[in-house]
Amino acid sequence: MNKIIYLDSAATYQKSKKVIESQVDFLRGGYANAGRGICARSVAVDNMVGYARQRVADFMGAHPGQIVFTSGTTAAMNMIAGMLGLGGDKIVAVSDLDHHSARLPFAKSLAKTIVMPLNEKLDIDINQIPYADVMVVTAMSNVLGVAQNVPEIVRMARNKNPNVVVVVDAAQYVVHEKIDVQKWDADFVVWSAHKIGADTGLGLMYVKKPDAYNPVIFGGGMVNKITNGEVFLTPGPEKFEAGTLPLTQIAGVGVAIDELEKNRPDLNLIKYMYDQLSMLPRIKILTRRDATVLTFVIDGMHVLDFGARIGARDICVRVGNMCATWIHNLMGVPGTIRLSVGACNTMDEIKYTVQVIKDIVK
Repeated sequence: MNKIIYLDSAATYQKSKKVIESQVDFLRGGYANAGRGICARSVAVDNMVGYARQRVADFMGAHPGQIVFTSGTTAAMNMIAGMLGLGGDKIVAVSDLDHHSARLPFAKSLAKTIVMPLNEKLDIDINQIPYADVMVVTAMSNVLGVAQNVPEIVRMARNKNPNVVVVVDAAQYVVHEKIDVQKWDADFVVWSAHKIGADTGLGLMYVKKPDAYNPVIFGGGMVNKITNGEVFLTPGPEKFEAGTLPLTQIAGVGVAIDELEKNRPDLNLIKYMYDQLSMLPRIKILTRRDATVLTFVIDGMHVLDFGARIGARDICVRVGNMCATWIHNLMGVPGTIRLSVGACNTMDEIKYTVQVIKDIVK
C-alpha cells in the first residue's frame, strides 16, 4: 500500500468530493452572512440555512423549528446544562458509557450526579434505571460501538419521573443508525456534523420544546427588539444561535446527509477484522463482533507504542482513552486501540491492515 489507510472514522469522518465541492462553491460564489441583509446574496444564504435546517430535521424525524445549530456536541451539552439551571436539589443520571463531553458539563454543575448501572454486556441496564431529574443517555459508546435501546431507556426513566429531562448524545450513533426523535421521545438530541462527513465546527441540537428554555449565550442575531431596556428574543431556534453561524459548514451538511443515507459504513469490514484478530493470542478484543468499532488491547504492548508502529506503516487508528475514562476504568485498562471504518474503506485495505497487525504482534 502506498497510500494512507484511514481507520479512524469514529473520531472524524472523511469528507466526500461532493461535500467539499458544496462548501467550496459557497465560499467562491455564494458567501455572505445570514440574517443580516436583504440583498440577493444574503437572501440566498438565508435560504441555504433554511434548507439545511429542514434537511437535518427530516433526517431526525423532527420539525425545523426544533433544530439548533451549535459548534458541536460539546458546546450543545454545555448549553443544555446551562439552560436547565441545575441546582443542588436536582439529580442527574449519567453512565460509564459517556464521553467526557456528555458527562462533564452536568457533573460539574451544582446538581447531584448518580451513575446508572451497566449490565454484564456493558449496556445501560434497563431494569435498573434510577429516578432522576435529568438523564444523560449515550446512544452509542465511542469505545464499545453498540447502540443502546434509547426508547426503552426513556420510557423507564419517565416511569420513575414523568418530568425527567432526557438528553441523548448521538454523536457516535448517527453515522450507523437512523435517529427517530419521535420514537425516542427525548427532550434533547445532539450530534456533530463531522461525524457523518460534513465539516468540523458544526453541531446539531434537537430541542423538543424550544419555547420551554431560555438561551445561555447572548449576542447578535437572536434579539428581535429591545424596548425600554427589555430584550425580546427572536422566536424559534434562532434564539439559541447568538453570533455568526458556521455557514461554510452548514453549506455542506445537507450533502453529507444525502451521501450518508446512500452509503453508510460497511460493518462487514469490522467483522472480518474481528474474526482475524481474535485468533491472535496477544490480542484481547473488548468489543462484540457486531459492534460498529473494533477495540482491543495487546498483551505486553502499550497502546501508544502500537499506534506509533502501525502509523509508521501509513495506517491511521485511534489509541488512548478515547475521552471516555469511565468505561476504561470499568474494564480495568488505561487505554485501548480502536479501529473504525467509513464509506471510504475497502476490503483490500482491511486485509493489508490485518497483516500489518499480525506482523507487529507476532
